[in-house]
Amino acid sequence: MSKKTALITGISGQDGAYLADFLLKKKYKVIGCDRRSARNNNWRLIRLGIQDKIIFEEMELGEILQIQRVIKKYKISEIYNLGAQSFVATSFNSPIYTADITGLGALRILDTIRTTNPKVKFYQASSSEMYGDVLENNQNEKTPFNPRSPYAIAKACAHYFVKNYRDSYNLFAVSGILFNHESPFRGEEFVTRKITLGLTKIIHGDQDCIELGNLYAKRDWGYAKEYVELMWKMMQQKKAEDYVISTGKSYSIKSFINECVKYLKLKTKWVGKGVNEKLVNTKNNKILIKINKKFFRPAEVNFLKGDHKKAKKHLNWKPKTNLKKLVKIMMDEEIAYYSPLNK
Repeated sequence: MSKKTALITGISGQDGAYLADFLLKKKYKVIGCDRRSARNNNWRLIRLGIQDKIIFEEMELGEILQIQRVIKKYKISEIYNLGAQSFVATSFNSPIYTADITGLGALRILDTIRTTNPKVKFYQASSSEMYGDVLENNQNEKTPFNPRSPYAIAKACAHYFVKNYRDSYNLFAVSGILFNHESPFRGEEFVTRKITLGLTKIIHGDQDCIELGNLYAKRDWGYAKEYVELMWKMMQQKKAEDYVISTGKSYSIKSFINECVKYLKLKTKWVGKGVNEKLVNTKNNKILIKINKKFFRPAEVNFLKGDHKKAKKHLNWKPKTNLKKLVKIMMDEEIAYYSPLNK
């Protein structure tokens, strides 16, 4: 039996790297695609030791001819669309680019599958950000979307295109509505990694403090390495359906910080209120974390908590990594791989 071939967009990112590693262990042939600006940013693949096991192709999600060329070139079994302009804050500054890549990028792939090889299975990385200003306390596959950012709107657009092409053309196309999933491979612009890396730099004397926005936004945080397995499981089902993947627990950014500080055994206290709130190291009275208004979103998403009952039932899955364990995984690797700036 010949190997299955999987194409992964956004392969150099957190999810792309973990998924590539997972699929290679499943004996897949893996085709990796990224935007041009990410081409030399393969540190995650290098750390996993898999860079030389992947076939790299140039494929911009904004360029239909490139998409058509790559999909026609290989006998592809599964496409995992993880590529996107994925940072919410950037989407407010670049809404048209975000809509084109994050939203219409998925459509370009779907339509290429429809016209070239309708047997190719398609996975879309949907996002819990689509729920936005939540209309239900526990968000599941039937909860209405109420997006609050250009990124979330673009993701909702792609999500609906997946459903439309599944219903209209009988494509095997699924969306995984993944709630926040973190790891040592998270981009440095995302708040969890900003915290773990920032604290590591502070310990080494390479940073004075961390500046953050809303400390009280609550998120359902899982472990990315664990979540990519669910992407694959969705693609192995007999029927194409969408699934929420989450832990079912929600914690504030402040709670995440407290877990990191506790794990590092730092003696700290919170002082002040509102934009003047700060985390102080009581050993030397230095400020570890302070608020900067520029990091507040124009429209905030204050609370997200996923209901993964469907995934538990159909995919035989439940989360294995709680917040405390996730913080340990992130902090341990941050410390192990950090190279002090002042060497």
